Amino acid sequence: MIKVAACQYHIDLLTSWDAYAAQLTGLCEEAAAQGAELLLLPEYAGLVLSGQLPEAERNDLHGSIAGIQPLLPRWLALCESLARRLKIYLQPGSVAVRDDDGLYRNRAWLFGPDGCLGSQDKLMMTRFEQEQWQIAAGSGLKVFDTALGKLGILICYDNEFPLLARTLAEAGVDLILTPSCTDTEAGFYRVRIGAQARALENQIAVLQSPTVGLAPWSPALDENIGRAALYVPPDYGMPPNGVIAESEATCPTHSRWLIAELDLAEVRRVREAGQVFIRRDWPKQFDDGRLVLR
Repeated sequence: MIKVAACQYHIDLLTSWDAYAAQLTGLCEEAAAQGAELLLLPEYAGLVLSGQLPEAERNDLHGSIAGIQPLLPRWLALCESLARRLKIYLQPGSVAVRDDDGLYRNRAWLFGPDGCLGSQDKLMMTRFEQEQWQIAAGSGLKVFDTALGKLGILICYDNEFPLLARTLAEAGVDLILTPSCTDTEAGFYRVRIGAQARALENQIAVLQSPTVGLAPWSPALDENIGRAALYVPPDYGMPPNGVIAESEATCPTHSRWLIAELDLAEVRRVREAGQVFIRRDWPKQFDDGRLVLR
């Protein structure tokens, strides 16, 4: 049994490094004090760093991501220090990172008690990221082998594409972390439905953390709607609706943690003794002409 924490992360204007560091530190300490071993923050949570930029720069869509690049090493060091000190696994959300080829990619790191375990880029880009923000797609999937189990990260829109989660599941991942950022209820439900579907068809667990709140000071994070949740396959020993826990409001006025217990051994047991064997039966859909139109 492990205890996980997914943050409904309210997008606040924090105009100094000290204010930002105090907020992130306080949030992590709050979850760790409740016994959480794995903490998840949402997609683009790192963009809150843009609050420290001059007003004209933070109000500019492209200027904001360019302006925070010098702050990223300090941010990563803070995240690593929190994971080490609190002896937790911390996925502090994602941020747009300028790579050596000059392109920006939406990247999420995972930190543990022994330091940085690596990163995962978003692979499928939304229209906003492609057409307005010019964020490029990453490549490849990473499995994070931790003391809690094998973890994967699929950022927001990536959860709407079944073969990405399937690849992670076949590599032994039992829990997918889903940092998300959606500005409409429809967007939130697309990711939510995708996350639940990935838990169902792969018979694994999915933990989702969203951005919430209004941030008129940020052209990228101006409106945010979503619920934090922990999804599992609906089957013997699991909740009938496949939801272990879900936060109540879609847009609270401050950051909140959803903390829940997850038994990954029970999730694995479903794959071996469940009502159905969706994961086992997955390849059958490609056999015997099942996909042939008649």
